Amino acid sequence: MNERHFLAAVDTNPVVTDILDRARRLELPDWYLTAGGLFQTVWNQVAGNAPHTGIRDYDFFYFDDSDLSYEAEDRVIRRAATLFDDLGVDVEVRNQARVHLWYEEHFGSAIRPFTSSEDAIDHFVSTTCCFGIRINSAGARQVYAPHGFDDVFAGVIRPNPRVPMRHVYEAKAARWVSVWPHLTVLPWPLTPPSESMSIPPVEAGPRE
Repeated sequence: MNERHFLAAVDTNPVVTDILDRARRLELPDWYLTAGGLFQTVWNQVAGNAPHTGIRDYDFFYFDDSDLSYEAEDRVIRRAATLFDDLGVDVEVRNQARVHLWYEEHFGSAIRPFTSSEDAIDHFVSTTCCFGIRINSAGARQVYAPHGFDDVFAGVIRPNPRVPMRHVYEAKAARWVSVWPHLTVLPWPLTPPSESMSIPPVEAGPRE
């Protein structure tokens, strides 16, 4: 499977296409539509489900380190809420430049600052989640898929060796299998790479 197959699969979900069509109006730096709204749409296409089945929200990342205040991010969230309001779904917009400021309070572990939206995508708890799509300045779709497309089409859930959060991985995998029973969950590695141990994952959304 390749990028062409991936785009064809996500295009079966009109919410994905609508978000991408509108997103540039926000004029945000380094933005991506990412996470469950993409890989779960592929699972639905493979399983023959309605394209929105099991998708709880649509994660929208951007990276702006020029203003790390809550107020600046909140203004963006409010603008996005207005832009996407009629879609009838939860579009969760987050500035990945400031995740490290609130992550420990919410999830109990500190993380280093991310350097880009792609860096944040790299730290999903499963490599099968690591996808992003945006529209570039030329109006073309740009796909970020650091682990390729084979696993998502094969229904393989693979732990991310950079992210030492077994309980998060297993909890998410259990939810996914309950919705998409064709999935195969690979076990958590017994000895994760030592360099990953100080880098907990970014949560794309607590309900993913």
